[in-house]
Amino acid sequence: MNAIFTDASFQNMTNVANRYGISVNAVTDLTHALMLSNGTMAQFNIPELGGGGQWMQGGMTMVGDMFNNQLKSTVDGLCYELSNLINQGAIQYKPLPKIQNQNGSMSSGNWWGDLGFPNSTGSQNGTSYAIFSNIRRLAIQENGKVTVFDTLDNQIGGVGQQQGGNYSVTFTSQYGMVDLSTLPIVSGGENKPQQQQAPIVQEPIQNQSQPIEMNPQVQDVQNTNTTELEEDIFAKIEKLAGLKDKGILTENEFNSKKTDLLNRL
Repeated sequence: MNAIFTDASFQNMTNVANRYGISVNAVTDLTHALMLSNGTMAQFNIPELGGGGQWMQGGMTMVGDMFNNQLKSTVDGLCYELSNLINQGAIQYKPLPKIQNQNGSMSSGNWWGDLGFPNSTGSQNGTSYAIFSNIRRLAIQENGKVTVFDTLDNQIGGVGQQQGGNYSVTFTSQYGMVDLSTLPIVSGGENKPQQQQAPIVQEPIQNQSQPIEMNPQVQDVQNTNTTELEEDIFAKIEKLAGLKDKGILTENEFNSKKTDLLNRL
């Protein structure tokens, strides 16, 4: 099913999650399962709720850990509250956004592709975004191009307007402003051209036994560009190291990005 919840519905699910002390992602997945039957039953597979399970209105509750009565009680309470909210109209889907096809016609669909159900969507100044907290993804659409970022351990909770820069929106997480340039790109985006070095101009060879001398001015330009490129790469590595020390990047993610940067030297 391709559908997203209204902002009010998402807030109601967040309130339920806070009362039971579980993640909003788990409640969102459980609600999607309940919506398939208009709140009368749900079949789910949610690790936080013991894996595979089933709930039916009227008292039947099954969880993966069948002897865990506390978990069974939690699932029953969650489903009961969510079912009531669905029946009351307090949890609803909203219409899918319109996307433009190649022939110029408009149709309903998910411009972010097959990422699933976003936790939050919106649009500002011609830039659309969709946040997928459960799979650590952030999709941004601008000028018809979609870029998907790995948000790492950033829990994006705020969106603002930005003047200048690559995108007209900004995002904040528990660490403050999210620097999109430090997030790995999963798909889309454009590869930025590497800094070009000045061509090496050599003096004509008069005698092969004599050493080749390079034009001093050209050599100075090349050395300057090379130094700037090295400084830029080392600065990025230091920045990535800081993110790793804060736990934002894993050791493998840091090493992979570091190797990619060093290969540019």
